[in-house]
Amino acid sequence: MHDIHVQAQNLFSKLQQALVRLGFDDLCRQQVELDKKSLAPDFWQDNLQAQEISRKQAMLEKRLRPWQDLKNSIQELVELSNMEDESLQSDLGKQLNTARVDFQKLKDELKFSGPYDERDVILNIFAGAGGTDAQDWAQMLMRMYVRWAEKNSYEVKTIDESFGDEAGIKSVTLQISGDFTYGKLKGEHGIHRLVRLSPYNADNLRQTSFAKVDVLPRIDEPSEIDIEDKDLRIDVYRSGGRGGQSVNTTDSAVRVTHLPTSITVAIQNERSQLQNKAAALTILRSRLAQLQLEQHAEKISEIKGPNEQAAWGNQIRSYVLHPYKQVKDLRTKYETSDPEAVLNGDLDPFINAYLDYNLDK
Repeated sequence: MHDIHVQAQNLFSKLQQALVRLGFDDLCRQQVELDKKSLAPDFWQDNLQAQEISRKQAMLEKRLRPWQDLKNSIQELVELSNMEDESLQSDLGKQLNTARVDFQKLKDELKFSGPYDERDVILNIFAGAGGTDAQDWAQMLMRMYVRWAEKNSYEVKTIDESFGDEAGIKSVTLQISGDFTYGKLKGEHGIHRLVRLSPYNADNLRQTSFAKVDVLPRIDEPSEIDIEDKDLRIDVYRSGGRGGQSVNTTDSAVRVTHLPTSITVAIQNERSQLQNKAAALTILRSRLAQLQLEQHAEKISEIKGPNEQAAWGNQIRSYVLHPYKQVKDLRTKYETSDPEAVLNGDLDPFINAYLDYNLDK
């Protein structure tokens, strides 16, 4: 019994460490606050807000209940094993093994313990140095993420797209929706490098191209990221480029600039100025949330503008199609010799390698 008691105590200690990493106490406080709001007499007067609170309640209950049940089970195990009742040894041994298995399963959730990991994603891809080759590379990356999303039955929406002059795209903004989408894709944030024989070079020379991938948690509630009106400049202009009948006929395109950080978001794909403004503000809030995480800032007012030059040097992965075939992540060191599969959306090995790497940091 003494051995079971020591093992149960060790397991409880590991559980407590995991709960700290999960932010369990903070999540429990959030749950209590939401429960108070749901019991208010006027709770259903604002139907949309009530639905959002109910959604958050259900999400927190689903996330916290297994951890609370496991905590209660191990605490009971520690107490019973300390009684030194030999008749309980067999049952307590089984309970200990079950608790270990349950804890191992729940530990995977720690990979998604970030403040926005359960959110949908705003994914931006920008062609970098390399001309037409880089614009083609940006489009290849867009296809890769769309294929990955389709394999996972996630929803993909194109918010904005700027086409290249000859081929590919200069930039694209996608919204990818599904369970823990940000938690899974946040490791894709950074510079992606391609080495291949250029299809756009008459001499068929080897070409190195770069594209920048921004992965942002989708923040659509204004209350979550407080932006003061005085910090915004909003310009409207006439849409251009490919589009429907309304393109070039009304001033529906919107450019929003966050003055303290000089971050600019321009949207013209939606049909109305109001829709474009809403989409631009969602992306701005999402970008500020991402910067707040990166800079460990407590308030939006503490955030500095992104260092574009430094960001472009933040190469995270190389895709080599010539003179050999390899995709290698420069952080986790995970690699594969099948770049075609990766470019067709087989990203899960890289995603899982990054999640394990991030968990061990």
